[in-house]
Amino acid sequence: MAARETIGGSQDSAPTGAHVSIAGGTWEAANRVIEIGATGAQIFTKQANRWAEREVDGTEAARFREGMSNTSVRWICAHDSYLINLASPNPELRAKSLESFRAELRRCHALGLDALVSHPGNYIDDRQSGIARNADAIVQALEMEPGSTRLLMELTAGQGTVLGSTFEEMADLLSRIPSPLRSRVGVCLDTAHVWAAGYDLVQSYDVVWQQFSDTLGFEQLGCLHLNDSKARLGSHLDRHELIGEGTIGSPVFHRIMTDPRLANIPRVLETPKGDTPIETDRRMLALLRGFAAAELNNV
Repeated sequence: MAARETIGGSQDSAPTGAHVSIAGGTWEAANRVIEIGATGAQIFTKQANRWAEREVDGTEAARFREGMSNTSVRWICAHDSYLINLASPNPELRAKSLESFRAELRRCHALGLDALVSHPGNYIDDRQSGIARNADAIVQALEMEPGSTRLLMELTAGQGTVLGSTFEEMADLLSRIPSPLRSRVGVCLDTAHVWAAGYDLVQSYDVVWQQFSDTLGFEQLGCLHLNDSKARLGSHLDRHELIGEGTIGSPVFHRIMTDPRLANIPRVLETPKGDTPIETDRRMLALLRGFAAAELNNV
């Protein structure tokens, strides 16, 4: 699709949207992205808090693809189940997680999704052993489930024994993926997560992005989760807030929306939706687009 697309009087230089529900069937996501005026989106392909797996048949895949073709969305990802822990030292849980993760990849491939976002797991016992287990499981899954969907490992807030809260640790994890599979893997950066992990986007915005560039590289960045935070800097608490209403604040998101280094990176909101999810998502998207529009008007 076109690199720039007009939506409701605004132009998105990169696909921009929100996580939307698939209640009623994955194809129902098409109606929801239209309602909020999105050019990008994220979905679950099953209930995220249950182990029950399912396959996507040809009828569902065709219905989903047809529905999305009638929207302005030009990039869409899924987020995998919250129960998956590929880094677990428990053999049974790790095996169960691997099977679930493989099913996530199969559904993404069948639906034709651009990416699957996944959290590094909880190491529980030893951090380096956990990273190794996580990487080994990712390699197994990618080898066993070939397809075009790119796996994006999400930087975390670092609560408890969760892996992936530093650029260095994520780089370590990705370095363990063999070169033939490396092109199928990248990174998702969540603003609320990196803030809670200790990366000061408010006072040291350019320093943080230089660290990211030096350690991971912008070529690895496949998606941005744009979330303000209820938590303080370095708290390691994953608490999302509406844009401009948290401890990060609007100026950071204005910079992100106008940063030429990020101009082509898909952006997905995971902010609270409250009692009026459509109106809230539309308001958040209008706010983000307003930042970009103001910059264009000043050029």
